Amino acid sequence: MRIGIDASRAVRPEQTGTETYSLHIIRALLHTQQDHREHHLILYAHAALPIDLLIGTEASRSSSLCSGTGSTETTGACTIRVIPFPRLWTHVRLNWELRRRPPDLLFIPAHVMPVACPVPAVVTVHDLGYLYYPEAHRAFDRWYLHWSTRRHARLAACIVADSQATKEDLVQHYGANAARVRVVYPAYDETLQRVENPQIIAAVKARYSIRGDYLLHLGTLQPRKNLFRLIEAFARVQLSGSPSGDGVFQLVLAGKKGWDYEALARLVDKMGLQNRVIFTGYVAPGDKAALLSGAQALVFPSLYEGFGIPVLEAMACGVPVLTSRVSSLPEVAGDAAVLVDPLDVDDIAAGLRQIVCQSDLRHTLIARGYQQVQKFSWHRAAQQLWEVFDSALA
Repeated sequence: MRIGIDASRAVRPEQTGTETYSLHIIRALLHTQQDHREHHLILYAHAALPIDLLIGTEASRSSSLCSGTGSTETTGACTIRVIPFPRLWTHVRLNWELRRRPPDLLFIPAHVMPVACPVPAVVTVHDLGYLYYPEAHRAFDRWYLHWSTRRHARLAACIVADSQATKEDLVQHYGANAARVRVVYPAYDETLQRVENPQIIAAVKARYSIRGDYLLHLGTLQPRKNLFRLIEAFARVQLSGSPSGDGVFQLVLAGKKGWDYEALARLVDKMGLQNRVIFTGYVAPGDKAALLSGAQALVFPSLYEGFGIPVLEAMACGVPVLTSRVSSLPEVAGDAAVLVDPLDVDDIAAGLRQIVCQSDLRHTLIARGYQQVQKFSWHRAAQQLWEVFDSALA
């Protein structure tokens, strides 16, 4: 069978949550291709695929697969079609390609089905947070997410949900057939591990203007991440830094500037926290392990998450985690995190005090975190997806 994959999100140079998912799940499917020789993969993208997507796979034997544009390259394992188009790539250009040379099935890991999609589709739905917190999304984004998710619930041959929470939301809010919704947990970059070298950590801290001890939030800076309440909770706690720094904890907000970032910056100025709250901007992948390893904790009290990869990344780096007790986050964190009510600033503040000041709790969370991350792997996710593909094609 010929299985097409929308790889358009995997080509973006700055990877956030859905792009990271797309890149890793496609790579895992390519690496497990040898166990499913009856299927041929076709990757569609509007720009050149990143080289590291193909390293170690049969497709990597042809270097032109990574660099060509407007071209088609084929190996025994897969075909890669780079089909540039200026606007409406999914609904016009990809749709036209699917009609000209239809695969038997289309997998969409982090995007939307083409209008009047001419082939059966398996679609990953990451979350329905826009239904719970509409004010945390722009009006057009809310409309588009509602429109596309409703279509997926009605028309997709199968829906892949990042978590049980997302599956339940799809059934409850869109009437999706529970039998057609499969939970396949994402994972994290398994090359990510704790950095023990203090010089490496110090160099990364200097690069992002971090002094002394710090709490770290990792993710795009947008309202859904609940950063306004996090900053207020941080201000209330008045943590004292260790002798390694200047005696004052910092809160490091690491990630791209998202929607309504300006309001966040104004809050920091209003509260006089300019020297204690650090905005790093986008963090290069090569800096992530050191940035996590140097933190006292990852603080991730999101209003809603379809999964929450940063939670696993922190655990893999031996960092205790504070996160929310809502949506999918208890599924991801298990018993290896401090769980708080994301709507209660006092509860977030109490959680911050716990995770910083209680050394026994910190050691327990770190040990449990190393165990928790073993439950998630991209290899396992890919093998489950192959089962989904077979079921959708049956």
